[in-house]
Amino acid sequence: MSNQLKSSREDIYTRITKEIVEAMEYGPSEFAMPWHHDGSPIVRPINVASGKPYRGVNILALWAAGVGLGFGSGLWGTYKQWSERGAQVRKGACASTVIFWKSADSPSAANEADEGDEKRRGRVIARGYSVFNADQVEGFELPETPILPESERDANADAFLAALGIDIAAGGAEAYYTPSTDTVHLPDFERFRDAASFYAVAIHECGHATGAKHRLDRNLMSRFGTQTYAAEEICVELAAGFVLAELGIAHHPRPDHAAYISSWIDLLKDDRRAIFTAASKAQQIADWMHAQQVG
Repeated sequence: MSNQLKSSREDIYTRITKEIVEAMEYGPSEFAMPWHHDGSPIVRPINVASGKPYRGVNILALWAAGVGLGFGSGLWGTYKQWSERGAQVRKGACASTVIFWKSADSPSAANEADEGDEKRRGRVIARGYSVFNADQVEGFELPETPILPESERDANADAFLAALGIDIAAGGAEAYYTPSTDTVHLPDFERFRDAASFYAVAIHECGHATGAKHRLDRNLMSRFGTQTYAAEEICVELAAGFVLAELGIAHHPRPDHAAYISSWIDLLKDDRRAIFTAASKAQQIADWMHAQQVG
C-alpha cells in the first residue's frame, strides 16, 4: 500500500473518530453516548438515494453528527443525491463523513464499511464521502406516511394487554423489551400498517417480558446454549400466535422475521426436540398471560 493511500485512510479514520469523540463530550450535562438512543428517527440512519440503512462505523459517525448538531431526522445523502431529488443543501451546512470501501482491483465497486471488512477484502481503498442530513436541506418533503386511525383499535385486545400489568412505553421507531427497566417499548399505534400488526408486535414483546425473574423466570441457557436467542424468539413468536388466535386477530409474519429466520431454521435442524421445548415454553407464556386476565 502506498504511503499516500495509507495517509488518506488514516485521515478518514481520524475525522470520524473525532466526530464521535466530540459527540461523547457534547454538553456539560450530557452523559449519553451517541449509541444510547431513545427510539427517535435518528436511531437508524438511512441513505436518501438507496433507502438502505447505513452500517458499521457509519452508524456511529452519523449518530455522533446527529447528537452534535441536533438533527431530528435519520435521512442522509451526498450533495449530488439531494440535488437529484430537487433539494438544495443550505449554504454553510456542515457535512458529515461516511466511509465506503473500494477494491483496488475493481475501483468501480464500492461497499459500505463494516468492522473487519478491510481484513476480508484484502487490497482495498477506504474512501470518505461527505453527506448531509435532511435537516440541512431545503425543497425536500418526506413522503406522507398513512396514519392508522385510533378507531381501528381492538378494545378486547387492549384490555388483554392492560391486564398483563407490563409497563408499555409508546413512542419511537422500534419495538423491543428492556430487561433492566422491565419495559416494553412500542411505536405509536398510528405508525403500524394495520391493527393486527400492532397487536402482534405488542404481544410478541410482552412475551419477552414474561421471561423476567418475577414472572416466569425463563432460562433457556441450559437447554439451548449459544442458540438461546433464537430459541427465545421462537418461544415468544409461537406464544403470540397462540394468544392472537384466541383473540381472533390475524397473525401475519413480522417485517423483521427475515433478519433472524435463518437462526430459527439452524436451531430446529440441529435439535429435533427444539420445537417441542419451544412449544411448551410458548404455552407457558400464553397460560401466564391468560392467568392475568380479570373475570
